[in-house]
Amino acid sequence: MEHEDYMNEALTLAREAAAQGEVPVGCVIVRGGEIVGRGRNRREELQATVSHAEMEAIADANRRLGTWRLEDCTLYVTLEPCPMCAGAIINARIPRVYYGARDRVMGACGGVMNLFMERFPSTPALVGGVLESACRKILESFFRSIR
Repeated sequence: MEHEDYMNEALTLAREAAAQGEVPVGCVIVRGGEIVGRGRNRREELQATVSHAEMEAIADANRRLGTWRLEDCTLYVTLEPCPMCAGAIINARIPRVYYGARDRVMGACGGVMNLFMERFPSTPALVGGVLESACRKILESFFRSIR
């Protein structure tokens, strides 16, 4: 699979989130060409601050792989990670992150600030703009529908 294929999987999860009234963000974690973690926003459903797509996908990968260290994985998310999620990515030791749309309100990978540029022991390589138009469109459509 290619990067766009994994981002399309994340977009499917984002659409599921939107259908449940959640901000449409989806995330997959890949190891060796296999998706080992899936997550979508579930904050409203679970009434849990930490139920962002990345946090859900990291927890899923931890369960499936039996380890908190995800140092041989790649994360794909439809929206640039926030500070909480960027911190979890750093702590999980995920070495590569691909995101779709930039987040100029809460983005912690360049949108507002870039935690991945700080001097942490583990900082991921970052690629933005993967299927950016499709990722932005689903967010814009969602927010238009609730306003």
